[in-house]
Amino acid sequence: MVTTLLVVVIIMAVAFDYINGFHDAANSIATIVSTKVLSPFQAVLWAAIFNFAAYFYFDDHKVANTIAKTVLEQYITLHVIFAGLLAAIAWNLLTWYYGIPSSSSHTLIGGFGGAGMAKALTMGDAALQAINVSKILTTISFIVLAPIIGMIISVIITLVIINVCRHAKPATAEKWFKRLQLLSSAALSFTHGGNDAQKVMGIIYVSMVAANVITNDASMPEWIPVVCYGAIALGTMSGGWRIVKTMGSRITKVTSLEGVGAESAGAVTLGITEHFGIPVSTTHTITGSIIGVGLTKRVSAVRWGVTINLIWAWILTIPVSATLAALTYFVINFFQ
Repeated sequence: MVTTLLVVVIIMAVAFDYINGFHDAANSIATIVSTKVLSPFQAVLWAAIFNFAAYFYFDDHKVANTIAKTVLEQYITLHVIFAGLLAAIAWNLLTWYYGIPSSSSHTLIGGFGGAGMAKALTMGDAALQAINVSKILTTISFIVLAPIIGMIISVIITLVIINVCRHAKPATAEKWFKRLQLLSSAALSFTHGGNDAQKVMGIIYVSMVAANVITNDASMPEWIPVVCYGAIALGTMSGGWRIVKTMGSRITKVTSLEGVGAESAGAVTLGITEHFGIPVSTTHTITGSIIGVGLTKRVSAVRWGVTINLIWAWILTIPVSATLAALTYFVINFFQ
């Protein structure tokens, strides 16, 4: 039965997807804007097109399935999902306002998990009984692994490019790297859409199961992917200018060659993790990739002070989102 609360939850989920788009726009466009390959408007339009294009390719919904199973079914209610989304939206907007490229993926997982644990406590169960520990631990492990994988791949790609093109004329090479950066940024936006839109698809799907609109073994209704890919693309078109500066220049100075290396590494990493259904952070991945291209020059080329501040935001995202969601659920539960 479709209820008012279900409609509200779906609207909030789509709103989170939209916010995810403009919060993470910098991931796709920061290097291509900082190297002046495209203007900011051209860059967000380019990224948004490929965000939505992912709809036509990523049809296995593995990441959506992982998100849907973060909290065990008996602890999932519309109130739990509402509390998780409210906390996730709040943390996303706060970090966007201060220009901190935190993970939309992890704030959603933290919010959903935190509200589920609060639900377990109100039922007299242990908090950890509510969550799928193996899936949470996999997600947490990739807070560390995703940027490291992105960094290693970007170092390899950048060094290969440097060696292959070492005899090329600088002006000719620069012209080709700018053309290649269009392709690498498109690939990153494509895999970003395929990874991040699915997370909200999982939330909407499990909301409909909780409301008894569909059964838990039903296939994904086709309108959900269309809406989610559309929302993240529109969000990307709105831009994330506060975060572009951090991603595009404050970590390390990025040239077109290095932009190709970082974006290609990010796209490869996201493609691999999406294949295995692991909901990694696009932000963490591209940050690690940008650090990697900086390391190919010298260790001091990376502004480690900025990087350490980013890592603190990454570490805090899941526990802060979980705490906010739990408190929200307790308040909701008190007035039920």
